[in-house]
Amino acid sequence: MSTENQRDDLIERRQQDIEQDLWQKLTLSQRFSASSLTNFGYQLTFIRSCESGSLAVLVKDGYCTTISDNGDINTNPILHIRS
Repeated sequence: MSTENQRDDLIERRQQDIEQDLWQKLTLSQRFSASSLTNFGYQLTFIRSCESGSLAVLVKDGYCTTISDNGDINTNPILHIRS
């Protein structure tokens, strides 16, 4: 196996670990909502803590969707994501 292939495998494993860690941080309600959105191609990107709790952010084709602590989905949030 070449060094480049080994490096690609390591990067792929790290990304899976990060995503798995994010899923563990979601509330049960957020997990149910996020699970339904992943069926449409959304990916859990990050979680933000705010005064009202945590906010899960999922992205698909550059469009953001947020999920509140109680599982409410907002498909049109006012959110600016850095590239």
